Amino acid sequence: MTEDNRRRASSGSPFETTIGFSRAIRVGDRILVSGTAPVEDDGTSTPGDAGAQAERCFVLIERAIAALGGTMADVVRTRMFLTDAEDAVAVGDVHGRWMQDGRPAATMAVVAALLRPEWRIEIEAEAMLDATA
Repeated sequence: MTEDNRRRASSGSPFETTIGFSRAIRVGDRILVSGTAPVEDDGTSTPGDAGAQAERCFVLIERAIAALGGTMADVVRTRMFLTDAEDAVAVGDVHGRWMQDGRPAATMAVVAALLRPEWRIEIEAEAMLDATA
């Protein structure tokens, strides 16, 4: 696959160029969304519990997928990384609201830490544009 076959969505994060990643990338009918942390448009972390942070992650994921021509109905895979297993119910509730119609394959894992200590959740997503066909 050549570079010409890729379309990218940016969140405007300065880390995209310094680290060398895209918020999301589309190759053909597949959209891959990078690990999405609870970050506000001004770069600050989303305040609140894991449920509020998961909500913000899904807003950002939806924005990235839409920028590349998809919708949340096209999501076929999610991965949720929690820093505390006790947040599983709150995060699961948010995931259920966002994903209830498509019910993608999903993984929820507990990790030792995320990049910023105030982040309780980070979420990845994959979408296939023909997933609803």
